[in-house]
Amino acid sequence: MSHLNDPRTTVSFYTLGCRLNQSESAVIRNTFEAQGYRVVDFLQPADISIINTCTVTEHGDADTRHLINKVTRINPNVRIALVGCQAQIQKEKLSELPNVTWIVGNARKMEMVFIINDHPENETKVQVITPAIPRDHFTIPITGFDREHTRGNLKIQDGCDFFCSFCEIPYARGRARSREFEDILMEARALAAAGHKELVLTGINIGTYQHEGKKLLQVIEALESIPELERIRISSIEPTTIPEEIFQRMGHDSKLCRYLHIPIQSGHDKILEQMRRKYTVGEFSQFIDRVYQNVRGICLGTDVIVGFPGETEHHFEQTYTLLRDLPFAYFHVFSYSQRHVAQSRKLTNPVDRAVIQKRSRILRDLSVRKRQVFLKNLIGSAQNVLFEQKKDGFWNGLTDNYARVKVKTEHDLQNQMRLMRMQGLDGPMLVGEMIS
Repeated sequence: MSHLNDPRTTVSFYTLGCRLNQSESAVIRNTFEAQGYRVVDFLQPADISIINTCTVTEHGDADTRHLINKVTRINPNVRIALVGCQAQIQKEKLSELPNVTWIVGNARKMEMVFIINDHPENETKVQVITPAIPRDHFTIPITGFDREHTRGNLKIQDGCDFFCSFCEIPYARGRARSREFEDILMEARALAAAGHKELVLTGINIGTYQHEGKKLLQVIEALESIPELERIRISSIEPTTIPEEIFQRMGHDSKLCRYLHIPIQSGHDKILEQMRRKYTVGEFSQFIDRVYQNVRGICLGTDVIVGFPGETEHHFEQTYTLLRDLPFAYFHVFSYSQRHVAQSRKLTNPVDRAVIQKRSRILRDLSVRKRQVFLKNLIGSAQNVLFEQKKDGFWNGLTDNYARVKVKTEHDLQNQMRLMRMQGLDGPMLVGEMIS
């Protein structure tokens, strides 16, 4: 193996979990390239492999072990760095895994290139760096150019103060804090100048953004003034943090995408209370209806947790009915898993695993049907599509309201925005015809 700070040293990356992790991985990767490291594909032999971990569900934990096994088969001498949320919370368990050399939590994972450069080459002890995460406003010193995705991720916030009982993110990511306003704009301009026509605003609880009197609405207004930027998309956002001005802007000569992903988690007030959510079913339903009535053609998505401790068949049926009746285009279904430091681990009356799996299947089937209804309603309409990649002879991309569209054409549509007429449906994708 070459010396760690030798430009011949190869490094690979893998990102688990959310868009925020993707955004941060892009920044980390760029810091390594700036220091002369050669980045290779994750499935190629590398001197160092960096895995940006996730701990939202037990699948994230299992995925980390699976990836470690995969890279050690490719290169038995690889040195592995586990960074991020799982590293912050499970350092003792992770330090026992093969080839793990560094375990670095969220407070310092953006410094990985310097941590690795300073690491003694003959050191055999696992280096664990998981300090407490400060609450200060933050900046990101390098732009997160992402060559793998057409749409760029723009981190504006981190951490959370809500402490939902099922969630350990406040422990893994720290308390809510916001990125300095001008620093956001600096990166956004750079990403737009590099060719990203759409930016996705990411964070843990982005609706709580606040810096020197600026809130999420002011971030969006400032981003809309960037000429090269054509779309701004809000990633997952808590229902109690969305000002009405946000959805009133959608569809009215705004660059803001007609799209909101708003987690509900359960359709029964008793379960919501035990989850420590900040709304009732009635309040949530009224808000969703108001958004839907205000924004023509909006795509609404949600998250739901199945099998939270104490969830009865009655609770589940109410959740099913609510998701069926509200104007959601799709939902992400999460089977409840007990997390290491989340408060819900203290609750009794767990739901049987087989019951959770059955209920999850029912909701996923409902989501597929609702997605098809949403897409069929777009047939005949004209939509702007940002094309991302060519696959199986078809170019495919996304509308602003999160419908995936494919078209057969000889034109190179990579990163092109084109007006398309929706002609029909092929499985989970619309088939389009180019208008201009």
